[in-house]
Amino acid sequence: ARQFVGAMAHPLNRPFYDREKQRVVAGYGILQPQVAASLSGTGGSLYARLCGSEPGIDPYTRVVSDVYQDLFGEGSFIGKGIYEVDAFERALGERFPDNRILSHDLLEGCYARSGLLSDVQLYEEYPSRYAADVSRRHRWIRGDWQIAQWLLPRVPGPDGRLRINPLTLLSLWKIADNLRRSLVPAALTLLLLLAWLVWPSAWFPTAAVLGVVLIPSLCAATVHLLQKSVDVTLGQHLAAVGRSAILHLTQAAFTFACLPYEAWFSLDAIGRTLWRLLVTRRRLLEWNPSGGSGGSERDSLADSYRTMWIAPVLAGVAALTMVVVAPASLLAAAVVLSLWLASPGIAWWISRPLGRREVRLTPAQTVFLNATARKTWAFFETFVGPEDHWLPPDNFQEHPDPVVAHRTSPTNMGLSLLASLTAYDFGYISPGKLIERTTNTLRTMDTMERHRGHFFNWYDTRTLRPLLPLYISSVDSGNLAGHLLVLRQGLLALGEATILGPRFLQGLHDTLSLAIEAAVSAPEEQAGLVRLQGELAAALDSQPAALTTLHSLFAQWARAAEAACGAQAGATDGAVPLARWAGAFVRQCREGLDELLFLAPWLGMTEAQADGSTVAELDRVRTVRELAEAEEQLLAALDASLLPGATPAQEAWIGNLRPLVIEACRRAADRLATLEH
Repeated sequence: ARQFVGAMAHPLNRPFYDREKQRVVAGYGILQPQVAASLSGTGGSLYARLCGSEPGIDPYTRVVSDVYQDLFGEGSFIGKGIYEVDAFERALGERFPDNRILSHDLLEGCYARSGLLSDVQLYEEYPSRYAADVSRRHRWIRGDWQIAQWLLPRVPGPDGRLRINPLTLLSLWKIADNLRRSLVPAALTLLLLLAWLVWPSAWFPTAAVLGVVLIPSLCAATVHLLQKSVDVTLGQHLAAVGRSAILHLTQAAFTFACLPYEAWFSLDAIGRTLWRLLVTRRRLLEWNPSGGSGGSERDSLADSYRTMWIAPVLAGVAALTMVVVAPASLLAAAVVLSLWLASPGIAWWISRPLGRREVRLTPAQTVFLNATARKTWAFFETFVGPEDHWLPPDNFQEHPDPVVAHRTSPTNMGLSLLASLTAYDFGYISPGKLIERTTNTLRTMDTMERHRGHFFNWYDTRTLRPLLPLYISSVDSGNLAGHLLVLRQGLLALGEATILGPRFLQGLHDTLSLAIEAAVSAPEEQAGLVRLQGELAAALDSQPAALTTLHSLFAQWARAAEAACGAQAGATDGAVPLARWAGAFVRQCREGLDELLFLAPWLGMTEAQADGSTVAELDRVRTVRELAEAEEQLLAALDASLLPGATPAQEAWIGNLRPLVIEACRRAADRLATLEH
C-alpha cells in the first residue's frame, strides 16, 4: 500500500485535469500494478498452469514492459490499482448513463489516464477450469461491446443526451482493439471452413491460419533462444528454451482445439449485448463474481461435451461436407478436425484438479542430502564461535588463500540462528548445545548498536561496530524478524521433545559416513569406522529406549572412533578431512553424553546396586516437560525400590540417587523456563 501511495504522490505522477478536454491530460489519475498468477492458483489444474502467467516471479530477475506505457506513456486499467480521488471524481463524475457500463475499467483508465506501476505486483488466482475462464471472458466481451458507442464522435451522458466524445485516439484504439480481439476466433474458424470447402487447395490457407496462431509462439521461443544469460550454461539455457517452447506450442494447440467453441461463445456474447442494447435494454449489468469463477457444479466429461457441443458438431458437419464437395481437403483438415472433435475432452481433462504427488527419495538421494546438510552445518560449526562473538562471518574464501570475511548482516545472523535450530533437527547438535549457541548469539546481538530497534546492515564481527556507510535495510530487518519468529517456535518445541531423540543417532550416522568417505586413503582407519557404522546402523534400527543404553553406546562409539583413527580423531586441524570428520563424530558423541548427564546425572554414578539392578523409572527416556514434572513420581519409585530387608549399601545407593533426581528435575524446569521466557 505504501508503494502505491508513494508512487501516486510523486510530483511527476500527479494528475492534471483539463476542464476543456474533460479528462486527465497529464500525470495519472489511476496507477495499475503488474498482476500475476499466484502460486496456489496455478497449482489448481493443468489448465491454470498452461494459461496462467509464471507464478511467483522474482522482481529482481525479470524485466517488466508494456507497449502502451513504453510508447505512449499511458497504460490500461484492468480494475486493480490506486486512484487519486479528486481527479477521478472530476474526470468520471456525472459522466456515464446509469445501468449501462459493465466493463468500466477501460473507460475509467481512458478518462482518468492510467499508468503502469511496473515495480509493484499484485497476485490473483487464475481460473483452474476452462469453463470458469470462458465464463469471465464472456462477461468481458459483453462489457467491451457495451462501450462500442464510445468509438463514435458523440457519446451518451448521464441524462441520455449525446455529448462530444473527449477520448483520445489512443483510447479509441484500445476500445476498437478489444472488439477486434473478440472477433478473431470466429474469423479464423470461418477462414478455415472456407479454405477447406471453397479454396482450390486447402493446404496454403490452412497453413496461413496455423501461422497466425503459431508464429507468435515461435517468435517468442526464438527471442528466448537468443537471450542467453552469461550466468547459465548452454545446456541449462537450451533446456529452459525447450520448456518455454513446449508450453507456447501446447497453448497454440489448445487454442486450435477450442477455436469453434471460442468463436461460438464470443458471438453469443456479442449477440446478447446487441440484443440487450438495441431491443430489451435489460440485464446489461449481468455479472459473474471473480470469487465464483471456479465454475458450475458440472464437471463430468459428458457435461463438457454438452457445453462445448459446437466444436465436435462443426467438425463432423465439416468432414461430411468435405467428403461430398471437397474430398481433397480432408487430408489438410484432418489434424484440426481431430482436435475439434476431442476439444471437450481435452478441456475437461486439463481442468481436473491436480492430485498431490508424493515425492519419494531414493536411498542414494537421502544419503547425498544428509551429507550435504552435514557439510553445510560444518561452516557454522567452524566459523560461528567466540572469535566472532558467536556471529556468522559473511563468507569464507578458500582460494587463493583462506580468508574469513569478519562482517555480518541481520540476514546472516537470522540464518545462523536457524542453522543451529536445523542442526538440532538433523541430529548434529544436542538440545543443550542449541540453547548454548542461541543464547550466546542473542546476548551478543543485545549489545550491538541499533537505530530505533533496527540493526544496521553490516557489522564487524570482532569489534561489533557498525560498518560505514551506516544504513538500515528493510529487507534484512524483515528477514531477521521472520527468522526470529521461526526460531521461537522451534525453541518452544524443545520442551516437548525427548532428551535425545532418534534423530540424534541419524546425525551421528551422517557424520560417521563423511569420516568413512574421508578415510579412503587410510584403509585401516576406514575399516574400523565401517565396523562402527554397522553398530550405529543396528542402533538406528532398534531405537534404544533406555537412558543407560544410550549412555553406554555414546561412550563406546567415542572410544571406538578414537581407537580407529588414533590421534586424528582428537586433532583440531580442519584441513585434514579425516581428522575433521572423525573429530566431529567424537565431539557429537561427547555432546550426547553431556546432555544425558545434564538431565540424568545419576548415569554418572560409578557405584551400582550390589545385584546390578536399576530403577526402571530412572531409565525411561522422557521429554523435558515430563522430567520437570516427574520429581514426585521418581522419588516415589526410588522409595518403592527399597524392599524390606534392604542392605545398608542399597539404602546408601538410593540415598545418593535422591539429590541427583531432584537436581535433574530442577534442571529440566529451568530449561523449560528459559525456553518459554
